[in-house]
Amino acid sequence: MTLRQFAFRNVIRNSRVYAAFFMASISSVMVFFIYSMLMYHPRVENEFVTEIAFRGMFIAEIILVLFMLFFLFYSVRAFLEARSKEFGILMQLGMEKKQLNRLVLLEILIIGMTSVILGILFGFVFSKFFFMVVREILEIKSLALYFSWKPFALTIGTFMTLFIVISYVSIFTIKDDHVIQLIKGTQRKPEDVTFSWARAIFGMVLLVVGYVLAANATKSNLVTLAGLLPPIVTLGTYLFFTDTVQVFLKLIRKNKHVYWRKYRLLSVSEVAAMLKENARMFFISSMVSTLAFLAIGTLSSLSTFSHKYHQLNPLSLVYTSSADNPYEHRHITNLQHELQEEGLSYRLDRVVVKRQTSSKTYAPVKIISEKDLNNLAVSLGYPLVSLEKGHALFLAYSEESLKMLSKENVYTTLQESNVKLHIDSAYPKIVFPADKLGTNQIIVSDEDFKRIYAPMTGMNGTQSSSHIYIFNVPKWQDTKYVGHDLEMMINTAYAMGTEASLPFYFENTGLDYSFIRSTFALLLFIGLLAAAVFFLAAGSFIYFKLYTNLEQEKKQYETLYRMGVTKKEIRKLVNRQLIPQFFLPWAIAMVNSLFAFISLQVFWRGIADLSIMREIILVMIGVSLLQLLYFYLIRWRYLAHLKINI
Repeated sequence: MTLRQFAFRNVIRNSRVYAAFFMASISSVMVFFIYSMLMYHPRVENEFVTEIAFRGMFIAEIILVLFMLFFLFYSVRAFLEARSKEFGILMQLGMEKKQLNRLVLLEILIIGMTSVILGILFGFVFSKFFFMVVREILEIKSLALYFSWKPFALTIGTFMTLFIVISYVSIFTIKDDHVIQLIKGTQRKPEDVTFSWARAIFGMVLLVVGYVLAANATKSNLVTLAGLLPPIVTLGTYLFFTDTVQVFLKLIRKNKHVYWRKYRLLSVSEVAAMLKENARMFFISSMVSTLAFLAIGTLSSLSTFSHKYHQLNPLSLVYTSSADNPYEHRHITNLQHELQEEGLSYRLDRVVVKRQTSSKTYAPVKIISEKDLNNLAVSLGYPLVSLEKGHALFLAYSEESLKMLSKENVYTTLQESNVKLHIDSAYPKIVFPADKLGTNQIIVSDEDFKRIYAPMTGMNGTQSSSHIYIFNVPKWQDTKYVGHDLEMMINTAYAMGTEASLPFYFENTGLDYSFIRSTFALLLFIGLLAAAVFFLAAGSFIYFKLYTNLEQEKKQYETLYRMGVTKKEIRKLVNRQLIPQFFLPWAIAMVNSLFAFISLQVFWRGIADLSIMREIILVMIGVSLLQLLYFYLIRWRYLAHLKINI
């Protein structure tokens, strides 16, 4: 038998141990290849995918490669450590260290080449389905399957390089111990279960501090916490698995009423040794799961924002014009013609906005009249207002500001025109978001509006007033092709840095929604594929640890069976050992993600007054069901391999 044949038979013989690792590798290659197929698609590359979505795929590929580099190195190293007894026997039979290194190199390359081939094969097969989904997301008439050497070359080159590098690096992790030490393997000893009280307490303190800071995040400190919390929680999670868990188990062992009950003594002792031996693996599994939860939750919140976009931006087409804009009439006429050509019905309202300075805050205030507001309210189906002279209403820009302004009671004077106002409430609907009129808006009576004649301090008459033309279009999603000339003029001005000189600004909610919906939906789809790889990888760590200790566990349960322990009781013992391995890393990942989502909620409250709790709850329920399904699947196979009939 040649060394190549021996390496191939080793891979086949250890296929049960390699199974989860092999599946995670195949799925990573498949997802990477699908990303590449979309990135290099001739139609998508040239026309449809926005820059953000394209960059999202590129960043996802980089993250995937970096993750696989770490995943492969850790997994291969763990495989080699678990096979130290086998290596010791081979060296005892006369195999040289060079031959052993070559054997390991060949085995890893066989697994790598097979993963790449099958991953590309499955990726190409599922590319058509992927293109169908992307076609619906981007609203493209057709996105045909194509054949190009670029995606194949990029995928093969990237992953074969990864496997070759990992193969050579892994050779140096094989211990040069004496043969007798290798043959003994990595059997754990009860006396090796040690921990540090200081590290255990410090880890718990770090987690509590991280969670408290996340729960008390505000708009002002959110950026600081985004950089501060990840290292705190990561270190706290590591110390939790290496030391804090052992403290809890020791406290359980000290309580005789809890510990000295039937087979709890045996299961707690086994769990303590298992958690200590595999602390790093559980830490890695937990952090990878956290990454997957955060990817799904964050991208789901983006999708929620796109679905509620019109609710946050109720105005269909908005043309803002300075008082001295010479293009105003021509632009409005062109927009009307374009809407008619598209066959879209609309209502046009004109709102005059004046600026003054408040004597209460000395800040600029934007003012609109009762008449203009009521005309706009009729278009939007909002309630009308009736104001007396000297009275005004706040015009809120978000739900949060509406709650706050409704409780205000302010007496102020518009300084330039000496108009005194009493503002004791707010208009009950959001009409102009902050990006339209800013955050300081009020409605005054028509009589008071006519009395505002003086220009704002530091401005002339034309600078302190403006006109807003609002097209209310019932089929607002169909307006994405309206006003392209204006959009191009504005984009060109921004590219040249001359946007301040433009006497107008144009916003198309339908076009913005189409862009946001397509981009966020595509990013969500991309993120889900990447998250699936992370979940498989996290599961593969646990799967590997279970099956590397299978023979040892089998002997232990056979001994217990001969001593009179029933199969039903053995099943309970197996459950007590499997549940911590599956659900402890998952539970910590869920808690880490939950507090991260609390901070994410602060972010969305700040920019869009948006609640994402419903989506987060659905994500938590979804991943919990997946974890339960995976647990019962692995438990079923594990019991079958132990030859325990249930």
